[in-house]
Parts: sequence; C-alpha cells; structure tokens
Amino acid sequence: MKEAAEMRVLIVGAGRAGLSVAVHLAQTGHEVTIVDRDDAIATSAFERHGLVSLVGDATDAGLLKEAEVGRADVVVAMLRRDADNLAVALLAQAAGAKRVMVRMRDPDYRSVYVRAGVHRILSEIDVFIGAMATAIEHPGVRHAMVLGTGESVAFELDIPVDSMVAGRTVSVIAGSAGFPASCVFAGVYRPDGRVEAPRGSSVVAGGATVLLVAARDELANVIAFFLRRDPAAGGHHDRR
Repeated sequence: MKEAAEMRVLIVGAGRAGLSVAVHLAQTGHEVTIVDRDDAIATSAFERHGLVSLVGDATDAGLLKEAEVGRADVVVAMLRRDADNLAVALLAQAAGAKRVMVRMRDPDYRSVYVRAGVHRILSEIDVFIGAMATAIEHPGVRHAMVLGTGESVAFELDIPVDSMVAGRTVSVIAGSAGFPASCVFAGVYRPDGRVEAPRGSSVVAGGATVLLVAARDELANVIAFFLRRDPAAGGHHDRR
C-alpha cells in the first residue's frame, strides 16, 4: 500500500533541473505537480515519471489555479526571469500556498524577494562561484558547499598522516592554540564512507577525512591549521 504523500509541491518553470528535483521528491513520497512552457518537458514528466504536469505560462493566475497552487505546501519558482518568478511568488501567496521558494537569477532581486515575503531564495551562481573558488584557491579541499548567504563554507578535508592533529581527539584539537574560532567539526568519515557525528572523544586518525564548517574569510587559516606537519611524526604515537 502506498503511503500518503508528505507534502504537495508545485514546481513552475521546471526545466531539466526542476524535473530532476520533481522526480526525486516524488520518489520519496511527495505529491508533485510541474508547470512548464516546454511541452517536451511536461510530456516527459508525465509519460516517464508519472508526474502531474501542465503546459503553459506559470505567471497566468488561471493556470496556477488549475495547478491547485492554493493547496500547495511548497511552491518553487524556477523561471528564466526573476520578474516572472516574483509574479509567481505573489500569486502563490495570494492563493494561500504555505511556502514559496525561488531560484534567483539576478542578485539585484534578492531584496525584492525578501520584501515580497519569499521564504527561501536559492542562487545557483552564489553556490557555484563559492564552491569553484574554494576548489581553485584551496587544493586540499575535496568538496565544498557555501552556506547561508555565503559567509560560511562546509567542506571535506583529508588529514595527512603526519599532521599535527592526527591521532588527537576532537576536544583536544578544538582546545589547541591557534584553532580558528569559526571552525566547527561537522563530521568524521568512517572507512566505509559513512559520516559519523563527532564527539569530544572522537579520534581524528591520520588519513581520515573530516567535514568542517568555517567562516569563508577564515578558510585558509583553518586548512593551514589542519594540514600543518608534525616534526615528530616519524613514528606512530597516541596523543590523546
């Protein structure tokens, strides 16, 4: 027996990226409807994935009504123009949608979206630039993701076996002189690839990968702290 959907989600201006999100949400039990001007995308959504799909201009109040925008728990506006996303956001709120999210194209629209009461503003440019710039500037970082408005970064870092922190516990590392104030341990990767929530007594072994969060302007200091070499690391020793 199929479980009841957790949320009603309406994605307008789906495109290929939005369709991928829609399919993922549907597979996890949510009730998803998409609206797109491209008949091929709408047809694919229905025929290949079984999604309710409508073809047309999502800024048309009549079409949004047909898509039952007023019953949506979340409306995601992903149109090509921010002016159209703004129109959808306002129409959705007026119809009674519980939450509205937009994919922002032009950063100048951020303050406008905020004033319009949009609950979540997603900027692909900010995310891409943040991740790409981090990868270029800091080769020791494996993966990175900009958080919030861009002031913080979550990233993975491989700990060298001869690092000063190798073999020490999280509490000892965090209490060490020079530990960057903004840095937070978010996870330690287990050998099987799963992420383990770190405790104060968790040991950061040499060769392990850690998940850290730090202020973007302090990223270089954080990486330097974790990668600094231990001159006495010729032999294995426990420094807990």
